[in-house]
Amino acid sequence: MNRGHGVDGIAAGITAIVVSHCSAETIDNCLQRLRASTGVAEIRVVDNASGDDTVEIVQRHAASDLRVRFIANPDNPGFAVACNQGAADSAAPWLAFVNPDCLLEPEALSRLHALAGGGDCLLGADLVGEDGHRDAAARRRDPDFGAMLSGMLRPGRASAMAVPPDDAQELQPVNAVSGALMLMPRALFERIGGFDEGYRLHAEDLDLCRRAREAGARVAVANRVRVLHVRGVSSRRRPLFVEWHKHRGLWRYFRKFEAGRRGVLMRGFVFAAIWARFPLAAARACIRSL
Repeated sequence: MNRGHGVDGIAAGITAIVVSHCSAETIDNCLQRLRASTGVAEIRVVDNASGDDTVEIVQRHAASDLRVRFIANPDNPGFAVACNQGAADSAAPWLAFVNPDCLLEPEALSRLHALAGGGDCLLGADLVGEDGHRDAAARRRDPDFGAMLSGMLRPGRASAMAVPPDDAQELQPVNAVSGALMLMPRALFERIGGFDEGYRLHAEDLDLCRRAREAGARVAVANRVRVLHVRGVSSRRRPLFVEWHKHRGLWRYFRKFEAGRRGVLMRGFVFAAIWARFPLAAARACIRSL
């Protein structure tokens, strides 16, 4: 039985925060890997009303490792709320937000921590799918709503937000990294107010990265720290719910950061284009889930 790292370990280490929802397919492997990871002093799992075996799996880990603590929400308040709960229930000076479908190698988080160098930064990793393809969401620009909406209306077009990997750079500066894996100092997280709980699912990572940059922090991807990301384990169960909140998140992001600089016609166009796309996106998501 692992009794944890003690007060000294917490004072120098990383809290890994995992938000789960019907994640039984991957949560056991995710937690085994986090428990074996160097530098991890605390693990907080916040469950958003899972209806599968997720809770039982997490409880087994918590019973055998004092670093693992479990918070069970009776409903699903959203990813941002749960991340903030995990951060508030921990003490380590570094926070790693890890999706339950991210499967880390033992040195991944300690390598990210070393690359951060104790500075004001928000780092992501090179996320790779089961097919070996690199995840375009790992490196993103801020949304350009003109270009992005053109891509929405022409689905065959490549995402205007994706930034190509530059492997010549160990730390590649980007506007935003994927919320599937983020490492940042607790002091920065608290200074910018944590995740915006007005987002339910999707776009909260774009929002956090933008506010971190506005606070003077560096946002970058560690191109040589590769992490397997088994995408969409829980989202396949509720494709309509996911697509609804994805579109709602984009509209919130636009209102928060862009609407004040746009005219009435542009704001109306963005609103109409986002919600006109929703039925098609929802239908495709339902087909993929089958």
